[in-house]
Amino acid sequence: MQFGIFTVGDVTTDPTTGRTPTEHERIKAILTIAKHAEDVGLDVFATGEHHNPPFIPSSPTTLLGYVAAQTERIILSTSTTLITTNDPVKIAEDYAFLQHVAQGRVDLMLGRGNHGPVYPWFGQDPRQGLPLTIENYQLLRKLWDEEQVDWEGRFRSPLQGFTATPRPLDGVAPFVWHGSIRTPQVAELAAFYGDGFFANHIFWPKEHFQQLIGLYRQRFEHHGHGSADQAIVGLGGQVFMRKNSQDAVNEFRPYFDNAPVYGHGPSLEEFTEATPLTVGSPQEVIDKTLTFTESFGHYQRQLFLMDHAGLPLKTVLEQLDLLGGEVVPVLRKELAMNRPAHVPDGPTHAARVEANGGPVDLTPKFAVDPMSGSAIPR
Repeated sequence: MQFGIFTVGDVTTDPTTGRTPTEHERIKAILTIAKHAEDVGLDVFATGEHHNPPFIPSSPTTLLGYVAAQTERIILSTSTTLITTNDPVKIAEDYAFLQHVAQGRVDLMLGRGNHGPVYPWFGQDPRQGLPLTIENYQLLRKLWDEEQVDWEGRFRSPLQGFTATPRPLDGVAPFVWHGSIRTPQVAELAAFYGDGFFANHIFWPKEHFQQLIGLYRQRFEHHGHGSADQAIVGLGGQVFMRKNSQDAVNEFRPYFDNAPVYGHGPSLEEFTEATPLTVGSPQEVIDKTLTFTESFGHYQRQLFLMDHAGLPLKTVLEQLDLLGGEVVPVLRKELAMNRPAHVPDGPTHAARVEANGGPVDLTPKFAVDPMSGSAIPR
């Protein structure tokens, strides 16, 4: 079981002080948070990808590459890589390069995004979101799995004898999660390829996500990747903690009420009743998180949103201290006790290389003639 945090990278006014951080301050804070996540013993740090205010993580590989240089152990991931508006060639090369930089500590989560206007900014039609998702992912897989790719589709220029560089580290491409909050076709795509499925589990009641995860597990088994309970599932969530539960509620309420993700809607009490949001003591976070397996089965990765809504950096770091020091150790122990032996662990590069029979050097054995464009032996 892997535990970690994800950021949406919002630049939000602190409702208790009226101060808004600069973009520079927010970027530096995210870097500090990522490093502290490793320091407190978490397994994963993930960042979203956004191209519109008030969000700033427009270049996840730049952010994660810097964090890779500052850390040694933590898995570096995205909590959304936009499969619809990014060129699959660029995704293939960027994340394979990041693999080499981070010694394999990389995976990514593909998603369509939930901001329609981003599509025309990158020359795409939002009405084609699902066809783009499917076609772009088919190409991305070929670019990682095949040395020379011939391709022709609807949404980009054809490729002839193209080789994405660098090739995936040790012959194993980054592990892919497919993230969705509402789209069964994405669950089917993840199941077809035997990839992971991540339900961001912070907006809607559990019954909604039970349907999506249930479909993914069923189709994972149908496509021959293992039994339904061996499917690779990740969940999002959000917590805010203080030693005293009422102190947590009082402190977090103004941030919740003004949050760009879900503020100005249901009350804090209504939201905590209907969704995984937990505001209270560390024990309350433990108790609620332990119920997730009852709803979704045994799963591989739990990520928490900890740093949005204008929370000061000092407060976020305190939250991470509580999460890593008091919550995650108990969750690891309790969730491991009843976990069947045949349920796989969370994906890591080392384990996937071992399952592949050991490291393989995929460095191309040819070069490209700059005049003709044709392949020639090295």
